[in-house]
Amino acid sequence: MKIQHTEIPEAYRITSLLNQKTYLVSGELKEWKGDFSEVYSTISSTQEYAPTLLGTVPNLGENEALEALDSAYKAYDKGQGLWPTMRVADRIECMEEFAEQMKTKRDEIVKLLMWEIGKTLPDSEKEFDRTVEYIYDTIEDYKQMDRDSANFQKNSGVYAHIRRGPLGVVLCLGPYNYPLNETFALLIPALIMGNTAVFKPAKHGVLLLSPLMEAFQNSFPEGVVNVIYGRGRVLATPIMKTGKVDVLALIGNSVSANAIQANHPFKNRLRLVLGLEAKNPAIVLPDADLDLAIDECLAGATSFNGQRCTALKIMYVHEEIVAEFNKRFGEKMDALKFGNPWDNGVKLTPLPEPGKPAYIQELIDDAISKGAKIINEKGGETSDNYIFPAVLYPASKDMRVFQEEQFGPVTPVVSFKDIQEPLDDMAASNYGQQVSIFGSDVKTLAPLIDALVNLVCRVNLNSAAQRGPDVYPFTGRKDSAVATLSVHDALRSFSIRTFLASKDTAYNNAILEDLMDKKVSNFISTDYLL
Repeated sequence: MKIQHTEIPEAYRITSLLNQKTYLVSGELKEWKGDFSEVYSTISSTQEYAPTLLGTVPNLGENEALEALDSAYKAYDKGQGLWPTMRVADRIECMEEFAEQMKTKRDEIVKLLMWEIGKTLPDSEKEFDRTVEYIYDTIEDYKQMDRDSANFQKNSGVYAHIRRGPLGVVLCLGPYNYPLNETFALLIPALIMGNTAVFKPAKHGVLLLSPLMEAFQNSFPEGVVNVIYGRGRVLATPIMKTGKVDVLALIGNSVSANAIQANHPFKNRLRLVLGLEAKNPAIVLPDADLDLAIDECLAGATSFNGQRCTALKIMYVHEEIVAEFNKRFGEKMDALKFGNPWDNGVKLTPLPEPGKPAYIQELIDDAISKGAKIINEKGGETSDNYIFPAVLYPASKDMRVFQEEQFGPVTPVVSFKDIQEPLDDMAASNYGQQVSIFGSDVKTLAPLIDALVNLVCRVNLNSAAQRGPDVYPFTGRKDSAVATLSVHDALRSFSIRTFLASKDTAYNNAILEDLMDKKVSNFISTDYLL
């Protein structure tokens, strides 16, 4: 299976290499004199297939990692630094300045999203625009939080001025599948709450941060944002071993998260904000609208080639309708267009990880050896940088594709007779992020929903699993998440309640009134932030 070679539109051609020669530390874009790593795209720009060289990034080492950490640690200064003690309005002004500069880089970042990770043009544009919107939504929610806390409470003869304060130094590690949006869903709330950060981009989707380096430098005080490049294990391990990291913010997998946090010497002090793997099922009941269910399951399984923690990764279909579901689902799967990200109407695009087609083939071979069949004609067709989505039926518990989060284009289908079967499987699973349930009879749906909300954190009624809208909670049970990410919840995940307490005496009250009148404290404020 090959992409029909067509002329690359001029706006999306790679005309020159992007060589990122600097890293950001202590407010300075420091030039790197050491080794560099080449960044390739699995998308070919020639008729004869060959990966495309996009540019290079610094391959930093332990010394540079600790330099960045010391910068963030100094900027936080045990909570006494400029950034954590700054007025809310001033931090918001810095964030607004960053957002304005970011908007000027849209075309560059969208182009790199397509080349680096193979995301379609519409989805790349959506990721950028959604991220900018996320920043402004976070600013508005932070303003409302400040308004809600701009008062004194009194209980049992004690006045309290309660606000939320930062936690400290954050190590931020983003994912390759949403290298802009999900990375910023960690970084933006962490920063605006007064934390300082060391940020390492993902292995894939690394160059697309380059256009924003100067915006980080220009918008935030020295040491607040530090950006480093290199291997996660080489950089994160020495950083964590110092014990100076207060928050590990990571979107990735639980194995990596466990390995990184294991290096921290004071685990009781380490706050975790983690978005991890999932095995989100679809459950299709016999009374489901089959047209709707198939369309939603198809979108849930194949959007960005299934490379999403929110993807539908296993289909439970009632035995009464499984034959019809499989026939129509397989036909619609085969009708999906494969091509380059900028091609009109393309749904399936090259995989950014060179080893991913071989891994998906392993899952297919294992399932076939244990009794499954590929039920769509194109399933498993392989090219240099892709493997066409295979629908596997019947899937069983002893198959790897049943047990592992495949994170790629393969979909197992399981037939069930009793609804308790998928419920028991979900209860036994290590994951608990979302489920999609398809049906219409409320007497069946009601007890099912009541059970499912205690197995996962989001139940999608007659729709595919997804993260958005970003104002809704995004989290998971078991190995799928720690803490909650959304516009509202992320601000709380990266902060802690803190307050000034004052006994109701004439002496203290006079001091409080003087503090408020003279506005000399950044913490004590009853001003209404517009």
